[in-house]
Order: sequence, then C-alpha cells, then structure tokens
Amino acid sequence: MKFFDISVSELHQKLVDKELTVTELVSQTLDQIEADQKVLNDFITINRTDALSKAKEIDEKGIDPDNIWAGIPIAVKDNIITKGLKTTAASKMLGNFTPIYDATVVERLQAHDVIIIGKTNMDEFAMGGSTETSFFGDTHNPWDHTKVPGGSSGGSATTVSAGNSIAALGSDTGGSIRQPASYTGIVGVKPTYGRISRYGLIAFGSSLDQIGPMTRSVEDNAALLNIIAGLDERDLTSSDKEVPDFASKIGKDIKGMKIGLPKEYLGEGIDEAVKAVIQEAVQVLTDLGAVVEEISLPRSNYGVAAYYIIGSSEASSNLQRFDGIRYGYRADDVKSLEDVYVKTRSEGFGDEVKRRIMLGTYSLSAGSYDAYFKKAAQVRTLIINDFNQVFENYDLIIGPTAPTPAYAIGAEVDDPTTMYMNDILTIPVNLAGLPAMSLPAGFVDGMPVGLQIIAKPFDEETMYQAGAAFEKATDFHQKHPEMEDK
Repeated sequence: MKFFDISVSELHQKLVDKELTVTELVSQTLDQIEADQKVLNDFITINRTDALSKAKEIDEKGIDPDNIWAGIPIAVKDNIITKGLKTTAASKMLGNFTPIYDATVVERLQAHDVIIIGKTNMDEFAMGGSTETSFFGDTHNPWDHTKVPGGSSGGSATTVSAGNSIAALGSDTGGSIRQPASYTGIVGVKPTYGRISRYGLIAFGSSLDQIGPMTRSVEDNAALLNIIAGLDERDLTSSDKEVPDFASKIGKDIKGMKIGLPKEYLGEGIDEAVKAVIQEAVQVLTDLGAVVEEISLPRSNYGVAAYYIIGSSEASSNLQRFDGIRYGYRADDVKSLEDVYVKTRSEGFGDEVKRRIMLGTYSLSAGSYDAYFKKAAQVRTLIINDFNQVFENYDLIIGPTAPTPAYAIGAEVDDPTTMYMNDILTIPVNLAGLPAMSLPAGFVDGMPVGLQIIAKPFDEETMYQAGAAFEKATDFHQKHPEMEDK
C-alpha cells in the first residue's frame, strides 16, 4: 500500500470503518520502508517492534472517530529526541545515543495516538543541503537514484515522496524542510519561529531552527501542524499565540489576494528552466484571481553570508556539549583531559560540522565579533525590515524554493560555497522567522521544482489557502516517482 493517492482523512476513515486495522497499516508501511531502504537509505532507525506493539494497543482500544491521526504511522527526523528510540543526528558523535525523554512534538504526536515508524536520515547535525554529510551514508532521491534528495531533512522528504510514509517531521534552519520538499516533489512547511516547540530538537542554530511537517498534500500538512503547534513552557522561545485551525481557509478562493514576486528571486543564478516553471505558476495564481506584482527584497542577496555567520556561531556554542564526557562518542587511547576533548571531537564530528564550528568560533572571537557576528546581526535586521515593508501591502510573497532542480550525488559535496548558495532563496525566511511552504509546481528534465509561498508571521492559514488553491488547479502533486533502481 503506497501512500500516493490517499489522504490522512481517507486513511482515517478506512480505520474507523474497519476496512483496515492499525496493525495491518503499520505492518505494510514497515514492509514498504524496509523493501526500499537498500536503494533509498532514507532511515537510520526503523522502529518495527515498538510500532507494531503500539498498533496492537490502538486496535484493542479502538479508533477515535474524531481524531484523524489515531493509528497513523509517520516518520521523524533523527535530530528530534525520542525516548527509548535511538537518536543520532546522523553523527558518529551520537551513533549509539538512546534518549531518556521525548521531544514536545513527539509527546503531542503520541497524545493523538500517532505511531512513530522510524527515524529518518539527514545531514549530520542538520548541517548540509543534500543529506550527503550523514555518518550513515547518502540518501537517494526517489525520482532519480543518482541525485540528491536535498537536505538536511532529506530522509523525511524521501520517504514521503516514495509513498512509503504518509507524513514526516523535519527541521528547517535555512531551508532544510523546503529545499528537499522541492527536490522530491512534496509539500514542506517551515512554520513561524516559535509556533512549534524546539524542546527536544537537537540544536543547530537556536534562533533559526524550526520543526515542521512534510506531506504529499497541503491539507494533510495543515492537519499535522494542527496537532504539533502551540505554547510549551519548556521552550522559552515558544509563542503563546493562540493556535488556529490551520486548515480553516483551505477551499476558499484567492480572488483579490495580493502576492509579491521579488525580482531578486528570479535573478542571476536561478536556472532558466526553473524561472519558466515559476512564471507558469504565477499565471495559474493570476487565473485564480490573485494579483501578482513584482516587488523587491533588496537585502536578500546578503542572506547567505549573514546566515552562515549567525548559524555557525550558534552551532559552535550548541555543539560544545558534545565533549566525550557526558554522553555520546568518546575517543579511545586518551592520556589527558585535553586529549578527551580534541580526539573525541576530531573523530566524532564530520568535516562539515567541524567547518561550521570553526567558522562560528572565529566569528565570535574577541578580534572578530564586531566585524562579523555583529554585522551579520545588523544585516538580519535589515532583511526583516525588507519583509515588513512588503507585507504592509501584500498578503504573500512567492518565488522558486531552490535555484535548480536536484543535482547529482557527489557533484557539490566538496564545494561548500556552491552548496551554501543552494539555500539563497530559503535562508531569508529563517532569518526573519517567517512561515513558508514549498509545494510541487512543475518539472525540469523529469525532476520536481517547488514553488515557495512566504506569509506574514503567524499567518500560516493564508499560506495554506493559497497553496491549496494552486494545488487544486494543477496536477503536479498527483505525479509520483516510479520506484525502480535507475
């Protein structure tokens, strides 16, 4: 049973009507994942024993007809803490780490009888844009197994795109949900910063990180956000804004909606074929009654530079806890305390993580703080101001999610600068703390291309409204990869 042509609500109805038991659903899902694991490598840990045990419990208890997530199996990115289930952040440093508590999002899933099917592959500590920096090997794009699925949430994107999981959770620090969603042809959302608790998310950049849902449809995405959003007193950056029904505007027309298209998002460095796909998407939105106008976000070109200073600085602080003493990997043959630190971190971290720790430590050093970190923080404020000015007159902003379709595995992993520039269109959203979505908008040479929709802070409902209208008017979301070894 592949999840290409069925929604969560339809699956729920089958469970309510007893056309399918939770045990059968979970068993089939596990079988699918395991059958494709050798080709895709999208999971680090598959949670077979515990998932089937919970499925049996829910079958015995019965399905709550008012809870569409009861008994639904979903995947979780491996930097989200799960009690009793190995959580590695795709790093040798945490290769055998089993947490003793659950992340808030996991608690909320379990409160709705959602079943965690396994932990998905990712770039190590979420640092990367292709899921090639994982200690556990590359993940392969289901549309073409020679290409990357994007990152860092590449495993979560892949299992949904391949039809093996109906939904997954990812995390997004500079585009790590939206870019792989674009590369694999699914819907990925980074909610407003603070909308979802970060408690139990292994931190990369604390002022940038945000957990979000990855699904095949806009409606399923809104339904998943509904159950994981909300205030958490254990996360001081968690917002106390009331959680609305994110699906409340889905189905409403977008006639008269004002949408801005930044000229910078279709400028130099954006693939010409990707530009053509976005122009066609603009025509679809215009035909639906939206008013799409060219705007400018003049400081967006500085986003990548500001992001890699701020993100790396926060990472250098957050990753100090991995020292070989408290938990995680510890080097052998050490003769002093300094040896423990140096050898453990040298052996436990991969090259990209080390690169960002070094960059961040340098940016925060006494001689460089004013020249780098302080300047990056000032640029961040200017980027936020650009968005605020546009949103005074526009409901949404659109553009491509990524400058190109998915590229070949190995093509850019040794070129950090090129790799970093792949996030040029997604990074400004994280710097400004805004909600944004990527959804399928077309194809280039047989590979998916995503349309990015950016909304005002805490206005996810309007973003979902426009996304659902676009989805209904097109059929890109109905296309899916043929799972065969290419």
